Amino acid sequence: MPDVDEGSPEQREDRRDEQQETEAERRRRRARFLRELTEARELRDRVQPRRARTARLRHALRMRTFRW
Repeated sequence: MPDVDEGSPEQREDRRDEQQETEAERRRRRARFLRELTEARELRDRVQPRRARTARLRHALRMRTFRW
């Protein structure tokens, strides 16, 4: 395989900075998504209280029967 020229040290450092910024942006997008998901669940629970209550009871039952 031919040697791949990765460029000068400055170019590699620029790529590293871009990668870090991308990671920060990914974390911001993920945080926003999780906030919206929580908000959607709360809205669903308010709109369908019977279903939400049933889901809570099922979850509690699963947690009681789960063994660590």
